[in-house]
Amino acid sequence: MSETTSSRLLTLLSLLQGRRDWPGGELADRLGVSGRTIRRDVERLRDLGYPVESMTGPAGGYQLRAGAAMPPLLLKLLFTMMPKR
Repeated sequence: MSETTSSRLLTLLSLLQGRRDWPGGELADRLGVSGRTIRRDVERLRDLGYPVESMTGPAGGYQLRAGAAMPPLLLKLLFTMMPKR
């Protein structure tokens, strides 16, 4: 079963909030998507104001910036990403 983009973004945000850092490959496996999709989703979260940082190196990965104030969830913007029925 595939998730919608907005649902996947919420899941990704929840994962990032629940753990200090995540290797990109592990996030991709956990969400059942490619590494490229994770990179695009992280960019979407950044566009929404979430301070997601990239970590370089062989394992690479992502984390929420420590001590940053988290903006409120912008459901209106997430809903605009959902496919029309």
